[in-house]
Amino acid sequence: MTSPGGRPTLAVVGATGAVGTVLLSLLSARKDIWGEIRLSASRRSAGKFLSVRGQRSEVRLLEGSVLDGADVVVFDVPPAVSAQWAPIAAARGAVAVDNSSAFRLDPDVPLVVPEVNAGDVADRPRGIVSSPNCTTLAMIVPLAALHREFGLRELVVSGYLAASGEGQAGIAALHDQLAKVALQPGLGGIAGGVRRAAGDSLGPFPAPLAMNVVPWSGTARAGGWTSEELAVRDEARKILGLPGLRVSVTCVRVPVVTAHSLSVHAVFDREITQDRAQQVLSGAPGVVLYDDPAEGEFPTPADVVGTDPTWVGRVRRSLDDPHALDLFVCGDNLRKGAALNTLQLAELVAAAL
Repeated sequence: MTSPGGRPTLAVVGATGAVGTVLLSLLSARKDIWGEIRLSASRRSAGKFLSVRGQRSEVRLLEGSVLDGADVVVFDVPPAVSAQWAPIAAARGAVAVDNSSAFRLDPDVPLVVPEVNAGDVADRPRGIVSSPNCTTLAMIVPLAALHREFGLRELVVSGYLAASGEGQAGIAALHDQLAKVALQPGLGGIAGGVRRAAGDSLGPFPAPLAMNVVPWSGTARAGGWTSEELAVRDEARKILGLPGLRVSVTCVRVPVVTAHSLSVHAVFDREITQDRAQQVLSGAPGVVLYDDPAEGEFPTPADVVGTDPTWVGRVRRSLDDPHALDLFVCGDNLRKGAALNTLQLAELVAAAL
């Protein structure tokens, strides 16, 4: 229900989580297009007060009354919660914008990145719009720009994923492990030493993350693949409109709190040069080209965390294939990788109401 003054009503479900917290900060920083903003979360968080646009707002338990009269409902919650409540929100007249995996591959739900396929947001038979996985979002904007120029044919991707991809539990586990291993110098030179020091503090990870890398993210799928790796493949195909795109992905969890990084080998239909690729990337909306290795200029998670764009560096034409390009990308997985893209979609929907 449009608020007095003609501005739409927004409901945020999952306002107290890692992504929801960032989304509220973005709401306070971006152009104020909203009227009423309602906050909702689980029973554990209901009753808390959070600040939105300088105003204290009570977090309400997720129930039908939160959705009634809302124009747009943003879901930053686990897939099972979205699967239950997003259709309810749509049935009550709102447009649901979902950040979970519940609807990403549903053919009746558009999977949208505003810099790539903003027009798809209008075609939503179920009244739901989906935002991609944070790993997909770390690479898709620059790749879409290159695809428009050269015609993308194949991707080989290695993802270096931050602990916050597992939410607050991942952040807490990494900090706990770091504290434990810091008390025992020399662990890195002892087989199993880090694992013994971490003890039962693995959190959502299958192995210690402090002083380590873990070549696994997501849940097991056929053939030894993980859900995260297959999600990047399937989502890239859907967003770019390339159902036959050849994609191979390996996801590795690294001891970084926030900001994902990816090493990308992309093969194109047309011959590509380093200079032209850099020109395309430097002019792409939502992309920052930071690429002068001789001066130590290339993106790292520690430098891009807290920023909105996708940062790109180490742009090189393949030594063995004039149609192939190698590059390194970084992006804040809680901002563009989750909260920002979701909020951008909500703003696109609101603009058309």
